[in-house]
Amino acid sequence: REKMAAATDDVTKHSIHTLVFRSLKRTHDMFISDYGVTPPDDLASMRVKIACKIRDEYAQVKDEPTLLPSEQTAKAALEIGKREAIPETETIVEGSHSYPSAPGVALTADTAKQAEPSAKAAQQLLKALPPTESDVAKSKQSHGVSGIHQKALSSGGRERIAPTGSKAVIAVYGSGGTKQALVPRKAPTMPKPQWHPPWKLMRVLSGHTGWVRSVAVDPTNEWFATGSADRTIKIWDLASGTLKLSLTGHISAVRGVAVSERQPYLFSCGEDKQVKCWDLEYNKVIRHYHGHLSAVYGVSLHPTIDVLLSCGRDATGRVWDIRTKACIHSLTAHTNTVATIKAQAVDPQVVTGSHDSTIRLWDLAAGKSTCTLTNHKKSVRSIAIHPSEFTFASGSADNIKQWKFPDGNFIQNLSGHNAIINTLAMNSDNVLVSGADNGTLHFWDWRTGYNFQRIQSLVQPGSLDSEAGILASTFDMSGSRLITCESDKSIKVYREDESATEESHPVDWKPEILKRKRY
Repeated sequence: REKMAAATDDVTKHSIHTLVFRSLKRTHDMFISDYGVTPPDDLASMRVKIACKIRDEYAQVKDEPTLLPSEQTAKAALEIGKREAIPETETIVEGSHSYPSAPGVALTADTAKQAEPSAKAAQQLLKALPPTESDVAKSKQSHGVSGIHQKALSSGGRERIAPTGSKAVIAVYGSGGTKQALVPRKAPTMPKPQWHPPWKLMRVLSGHTGWVRSVAVDPTNEWFATGSADRTIKIWDLASGTLKLSLTGHISAVRGVAVSERQPYLFSCGEDKQVKCWDLEYNKVIRHYHGHLSAVYGVSLHPTIDVLLSCGRDATGRVWDIRTKACIHSLTAHTNTVATIKAQAVDPQVVTGSHDSTIRLWDLAAGKSTCTLTNHKKSVRSIAIHPSEFTFASGSADNIKQWKFPDGNFIQNLSGHNAIINTLAMNSDNVLVSGADNGTLHFWDWRTGYNFQRIQSLVQPGSLDSEAGILASTFDMSGSRLITCESDKSIKVYREDESATEESHPVDWKPEILKRKRY
């Protein structure tokens, strides 16, 4: 024990800093001889790397296309000429040119005249000669576009040669695969838009004490409901504009309302995470749908089955059984707030737009996303489905875009409404209306994307100019009245100008060449 204690006393204790520094120094001394020396290249890895680069960048042009029949014949003749000697040809000598007389040359009857080769013998001699490289080059046709296309197709079509659907220039190929001509297509021009009468303000309704965030029209077209940030839902008579009823029950702003076509039910949702079902025969809440983890921003009813759809700030859409209050599906794929949700009777039965700038089409039976549209660059706050065509529109701060069901094929951009689009509304007369944060209403012809009218909403007296935002809009069941909900706490009703004609309000249209963006 005394020896162990003496050995322990002999060990010098150093600080952690000293020990770490010594370790670093030993490591430095160990590797100082190899400092700055790169490790040897792995030849197998280098070969794989170069092969990948060649395939990725030069796959379309690294191999010559298959030679055409005429090229193969010329090439074969050139190879044969290189391998074989020139065959000797018998030359027929006849002519009338005399030898020059000179000392020592004896002229006889046979050698008195030197003959020239005949034309026939010259042609035989030329035919026997192998073709020169210049002759082959002259006969060789440029591979160009056709050759590259053939090469890409022969490799299995994996290389994408050009954007699909590009119709600006069409290559015309002959029977032998040779490119005969490039036929430029006529530049597309916008067709003449359908004439629509202009819209004018008909009525202004006041009654809410907060921003009016949502609106829905009764299927009988007798009344409509609005939800507001004052936590109330108000029922208004559509014909006269009088207030019929106020419903209270939400404890925060009401962000969405929907009226059922088959039952006397009104559905509402709000920033209090609640989704409510109101019985309009008793004007009371009869069901609550619990499940959202944050504010609920929109509700929609399925047109043919008893299913309710809702979406919100928890980045999900939820499918509810109206009768049992059960959550059938939770549509989870978006990465940010789901701002709008729409339903239709045929697949895809659910469409959602989100602040993650994507639109998703959903399979309602499976509860899964079937298609994601990523063309928008800004938040998608509104979606409108065409009442008769199999198409829909989406609104964002960058553009309004038209899409075709069922695969979400892009149709066209409706450019010009340079603001944050909060709402879209569509009627059966092919009029699309977009409402924005700055109080502007734009009216569009659906087929051509022509913007035929712009309206700047006027705020109520006593409100700030910045409170001119349009937060929600919808057409009534006839499509002849437009109802807008605004942030100056008012509701405005617009109608078509009955006195307008095509002569008094002509379409200011010029057949300009389209310069639409692809995405």
